[in-house]
Amino acid sequence: MTQSFPFDAFFQNQTENTSNFSDLDGKAPDSKPLGQKNTDTKAPVSGENLLEIKAKICQYLENNVPKPQFNTYFKDSFNFKGLCDGKVIFTCPTSYIKLMLLEQHHNKIREAIFFAMEAEIEFLIEVQETANSSLSSNTKNIFRSLSESKDFNIKESDEKSGKNKSANDIKFTLNLNPTKDDLISEVESKYLNHVKADNGGILIDNSKTFDNFVVGSSNNMAFATAVAIGKDPSRPSKPGRYPSLYIHSDSGLGKTHLLHAIANQIKQSFPNLIVYLVTTRDFMKEMISAMQDNTLSEFQKKYSEIIDVLMIDDIHELKNKSATQNEFFHIFNELHNKGKQLIFTSDKLPTEIDGIAERIRTRLQWGLLVDIQKPDFETRLAILKRKALELDLFLNDTILTLIANHYKNSIRELEGSLIRLSAYSDVMKIELDPEMVKDLLMLRDSASIKQEITIDRITKQVANYFMLQMADIKSKTRTQSVTKARHISMYLSQKHLKITLQEIGDYFGGKDHTSVIHATKKISKNLKLDAMLQSEIIDIESKIF
Repeated sequence: MTQSFPFDAFFQNQTENTSNFSDLDGKAPDSKPLGQKNTDTKAPVSGENLLEIKAKICQYLENNVPKPQFNTYFKDSFNFKGLCDGKVIFTCPTSYIKLMLLEQHHNKIREAIFFAMEAEIEFLIEVQETANSSLSSNTKNIFRSLSESKDFNIKESDEKSGKNKSANDIKFTLNLNPTKDDLISEVESKYLNHVKADNGGILIDNSKTFDNFVVGSSNNMAFATAVAIGKDPSRPSKPGRYPSLYIHSDSGLGKTHLLHAIANQIKQSFPNLIVYLVTTRDFMKEMISAMQDNTLSEFQKKYSEIIDVLMIDDIHELKNKSATQNEFFHIFNELHNKGKQLIFTSDKLPTEIDGIAERIRTRLQWGLLVDIQKPDFETRLAILKRKALELDLFLNDTILTLIANHYKNSIRELEGSLIRLSAYSDVMKIELDPEMVKDLLMLRDSASIKQEITIDRITKQVANYFMLQMADIKSKTRTQSVTKARHISMYLSQKHLKITLQEIGDYFGGKDHTSVIHATKKISKNLKLDAMLQSEIIDIESKIF
């Protein structure tokens, strides 16, 4: 179904906004070194340094933001202005773009700044729009994205004319019937939004409670302890049974859910207590900001005096951060001495965290240490049934058993499989059967897996793991993240498939066999030195086999 789009009315003779993310004239804008007051208007930072920072930020965003979103909200719209008052300043042409950037891409911008400046720096986005603002750069980007999409078609009214066409000369039709590829993209977006790790923040999620936490033999100790603290937290007037709790497990097994559940229970039972849930990364960012703004005393007072229940997620990220460890040490002592409640989560035991001071390690071990193991089959099945009920998704026992038998290491991925199936069922308007589920989730019977392994299957699993497009891995793109994924794909293909080096090279954009040898040797060498790479390879292989 198509309908005529009021193209000429939409443009309204707007003029072009010349702001461009990729243009900087080389002159330093009014700025100053981080951490100093803005006492003058001349920038002591060289234009060359600003260009380097800006180029790195742009590079990171272009490599890590999906292309349609990058073209819409960043390209020609998002401009690096400079440094001022200890903050990175960006500009954009409209309030709407600013809202979209802050709501949908806040974390990506933070990560880009960290990539470029190797520090957690605050940023501001200023709107620079004029009263007669014109066809904004974002409007151009939206139309660029639409014109590149299969759903949109721009037709010129007179193709034979050699003259440039105005808005009145162009007809714009909107196809409201999405293609199958578009529907699949929607399914994948819902799945990736679920399985990606939390990126921080301090808002307590009211949906995460003890009632919807599935208990099994792998997590019953952690659950029972969390419930006990939620009902009776340690406080100055009445020291609790567990004034300090340390929960550790692999990623995706429910630690963060328990943190939110404890916070929700305490807020309900003890509304007078101040509960503060924060990630270690946000704690560090807050401390750095306080140091830059000369408000460290307020930061210390907040944590040492105002907060009654302090909950810090991913405490292992304190490693090699000596200044942050020092502040944490004093805050821990103050709260512990006052009998207030302390709760931490980590993917390691305190004794296994490298790069932290012994006094920090000792204090983390003062309280009760509990772990969460990988869920057994019965627990995985119970989790699937509860999640299916939440999603209003009907799956028979054969399908649920099939999924429970294949996703063994992460509850997040286990639930993510249902998110994908639910989205697929909704957008395709079909009922799911076991064979369809096997195909959608790439599940196969154990006996037949080895016979079906191909270089395409290996590359697809690598792409899914690093959240990249297969086309990028097979292309000549040389960004760090894509190159790493390409080398891992080559390494696994050479390791597990009986094909020649030249066949592998041909698959990856026509590379010669020496490139494949270089990639496989590099991965083999790094595996002996890099524990994180070892873990990534094991995780990928577990999904392939």
